[in-house]
Amino acid sequence: MSGHSKWASIKHKKAAVDAKRGKIFSKIAKEISVAARSGGDLDTNASLRTIVNKARSVNMPADNIDRAIKKGTGELPGVVYEEHTYEAYGPGGVAIIIEVLTDNKNRAVAEIRNILSKRNSSMAGGGSVNWLFKKKGLITVARTTVEEDKLMGVVLEAGAEDMTTEEEAYSVICEPHDFENVKKALEAAEIAAQTAELTMIPDNTVKSEGSNARQILNLIEDLEDNDDVQNVYANFDIADDVFDEIEKNG
Repeated sequence: MSGHSKWASIKHKKAAVDAKRGKIFSKIAKEISVAARSGGDLDTNASLRTIVNKARSVNMPADNIDRAIKKGTGELPGVVYEEHTYEAYGPGGVAIIIEVLTDNKNRAVAEIRNILSKRNSSMAGGGSVNWLFKKKGLITVARTTVEEDKLMGVVLEAGAEDMTTEEEAYSVICEPHDFENVKKALEAAEIAAQTAELTMIPDNTVKSEGSNARQILNLIEDLEDNDDVQNVYANFDIADDVFDEIEKNG
């Protein structure tokens, strides 16, 4: 499960950086609006409930959440977003999946192609990258919150398939259909999750070092900074000390 462990660690670190930059709110608002098309009741709309919990975990204001829900249900006027997924190859052959929510597909594609071109990367044909990833539930819990053995017992009993221990957090991996069960088990045990999301985790990773490591992180950041790009997944493997050094120096 080394690929799972590495990606969990990377996602945890990048989530912390993104939250600090405050750039995550507008993207989550889009997700909420799209999920709310199926109904604005959190009790009956599991997808909406998951995204709202994600919004709360990064301290998104309640008014923003409520407004995004109402735009999705039609109670407030809003933009109609379309969902699209693109595949690409980055520096060193790293596989990338780019999920988009946009009101202008042509603009989104043009901007993504431009970003990839500037970062020594290119679009890939449909299906050429997607098979390298599997959709999973990913939940992180701060190591200061609970003892490892207790957490492992709770999540495995609830259906989790893997748990790894990183420097600052535990990362719990589960199948999408077990995601809600694992979250509820944590809540019942009064164990607070740092993050909880459905994500794409690579089966295998590509080791990135030196200039390639910096290039791939710059590419991911450029893509995530684009207003139309919702999520970016990649199968790079960068050593923790290299990752931290790059993030520190910018």
